[in-house]
Amino acid sequence: MRICLVLEGSYPYVHGGVSTWMHSYIQAMPEHEFVLWVIGAKAADRSRFVYDLPGNVAEVHEVFLDDALRLYGEQRPVHFTPQEHEALRELVRLGHPDWEILFRLFQEKKVHPLSLLQSREFMSLFTEVCQQEYPYVAYADAFHTMRSMLLPVLYLISGGVPKAQVYHAISTGYGGLLACLGGCMHHAPVLLTEHGIYTREREEEIIRAEWVVPSFKNRWIRFFYMLSEEIYRRAYRVTSLFTNARRTQIEMGCAAEKCIVIPNGVDYEKFCAIPPKAEDGWVDIGAVVRLAPIKDIKTLLYAFLELSARCKNVRLHILGGVDDEEYARECYALAEQLGLENVRFTGRVDIAAYLQKLDFTILTSISEGQPLSVLESLAARRPCVTTDVGCCRELLEGTPGDTLGAAGFCVPPMYRQGLADAMEKLCVSRPLRQRMGAIGQQRVAQSYRHEQMLARYRALYAETAATAQKEKEMESEELWLELGSN
Repeated sequence: MRICLVLEGSYPYVHGGVSTWMHSYIQAMPEHEFVLWVIGAKAADRSRFVYDLPGNVAEVHEVFLDDALRLYGEQRPVHFTPQEHEALRELVRLGHPDWEILFRLFQEKKVHPLSLLQSREFMSLFTEVCQQEYPYVAYADAFHTMRSMLLPVLYLISGGVPKAQVYHAISTGYGGLLACLGGCMHHAPVLLTEHGIYTREREEEIIRAEWVVPSFKNRWIRFFYMLSEEIYRRAYRVTSLFTNARRTQIEMGCAAEKCIVIPNGVDYEKFCAIPPKAEDGWVDIGAVVRLAPIKDIKTLLYAFLELSARCKNVRLHILGGVDDEEYARECYALAEQLGLENVRFTGRVDIAAYLQKLDFTILTSISEGQPLSVLESLAARRPCVTTDVGCCRELLEGTPGDTLGAAGFCVPPMYRQGLADAMEKLCVSRPLRQRMGAIGQQRVAQSYRHEQMLARYRALYAETAATAQKEKEMESEELWLELGSN
């Protein structure tokens, strides 16, 4: 089967998280041919892949959002049908546009994005929205905001569309919209897998963002909800990693019968044989993280400072590459400022090999889906301290019906004292580490093996293809009946 994977801001440009999952996923499915349709922020990253792509990746189609700012070309007068005009009205309102009409407007009628944005019809619609929703906001500010929202979208849906039998988006947002575009233009089914709830993550970012004028924050949030709405509507199946994520998808408008949970899985055999760390008088703690603000390394450093005042024989290993150069420099400077001599920033390492040097691990993220680093740690009999984000609590304490017990401690995000307290409990008791580690390994063995996850996705692809084929046969039969009646 030829499957188009649609990704935004992850594989194959950065390591970790979704990228790690995606790479192993493709490698484990040699029977399928994959096309990568990837969205990056900056065209300067073109072809700068950090992974050697597997042999079953047939094509890579790259699109970059900042290329939208460099659009040029003849701005010809454009005229719209009543249906097109209504779809554009809903788009400008950030309401419920008929995306199929918009897709065909840019793909088949070849309307240039700038022709639309400079058209009399667009300015009329925009002015109408301003009068209704922003009567006290400067017109120029409102126009700039609207253009910032719509230009990347129009640029994306006017570009080339790779051909595939299934379009599988790994998030909503821009990637989800492109998957819908591919499904529409090539009459193919669409799937969605969410590792985190993209729209909610963007909402949190916008609320905190200084670059968004306060009067436009609600509008930016509406924009991303509008994008997610389309793929929730069009997708044949929508998968999430854990129960609460599925519940959120349904709350956001996705039909419950579409939503299924397929947890992440790890190579259990690779990690289960890792021996316990040899006793050397130290307790070694590992944080398998990219250096990025969302991982909240600064809170980790402050918590470790407090722990170091209580326990003298502790060391912290921060294992991961740099995702944000400025943030990384701030973390290095903070560690030095705090006088943390027993903190080591290792850069990217072989995690399976490095786990042999660790007693337990910690994750202090302010947002997560289902982190592979926690599953790998548990598979290696290393308990974890995590923040209560994503499904971390579920991994440590189990789903309903799981009676194994706790495999670590879960504390609120950004809670230094709680993190220090949890680390101290594990530092002072080797028997507790051993007991929790054994529970974690058993939980992974039962529910989070890589082969279990792959089997479910293989079954999903087969079901999707069979359903699509059946629908095509029914459409052909209806067409023949219609022709016969005429």
